[in-house]
Amino acid sequence: MSDKLTAWERVKISRSAGRPTSLDYISVIFDRYLSLHGDRLFGDDGAIVGGLAVVDGREVTVIGQQKGRTTKENIKRNFGMPSPEGYRKSLRLMKQAEKFHRPIICFVDTPGAFCGIEAEEGGIGEAIARNLMEMSSLKVPVLSIMIGEGGSGGAIAMAVGNEVWSLENSTYSILSPEGFASILWKDGSKAADAAEVMKITAQDLKELGIIEKVISEPEPVNIDNIFEISEEMRQMICDFIDDYKDKLPEEIAQERYNRFRKM
Repeated sequence: MSDKLTAWERVKISRSAGRPTSLDYISVIFDRYLSLHGDRLFGDDGAIVGGLAVVDGREVTVIGQQKGRTTKENIKRNFGMPSPEGYRKSLRLMKQAEKFHRPIICFVDTPGAFCGIEAEEGGIGEAIARNLMEMSSLKVPVLSIMIGEGGSGGAIAMAVGNEVWSLENSTYSILSPEGFASILWKDGSKAADAAEVMKITAQDLKELGIIEKVISEPEPVNIDNIFEISEEMRQMICDFIDDYKDKLPEEIAQERYNRFRKM
């Protein structure tokens, strides 16, 4: 795709309603998928999906942040903003994966964790912090892929991976450009300028060493051309799993620790 797109143009593409969701990628990339629900504490969160999957004979646990396309779907999915029970569900699935020696594949696509009063009452800060702590020591390989927006702690709570990849038109940032502009310049309308300053595009993140790979999009990925890009992603995921299959559990955890310590 053209390198002439501005950072703000890529932000708008990453937020496009036509962009494939986690469940779209799961249905296309994996041969079998069994959805699991609930955090075994409070409830289920529609903004987090996950379960058991198989890709080319390789058993994995797959977890994704899920947006909707219609207003009704977005209300069900809380516009892709997970609540505490969502992060606790994702951690439950990760610990289960560790117990049964399954690699973990995460699809990240959120403007950020839900910041409503219910989330605060439910301990959203603690839920995110626990994910960061527990993911850092998981003894199975973890791959996180940015497929849309990667916003704030809500994104990194599923991105403490051995490797982090990004689609060409996805973003990964500490907060939204609008929020950044409101803080830095007291003017949210300067979001386009903020996007350039923040270095949030996949290309910028690769140059900074924040992510390992950029998955090219010959044209912005949508539900009609998802099969083309998913075939490449499928092979890349299989290669990632194979790269780690002979490594010791302690070695896998140490490599992940070293990855974040060097930043």
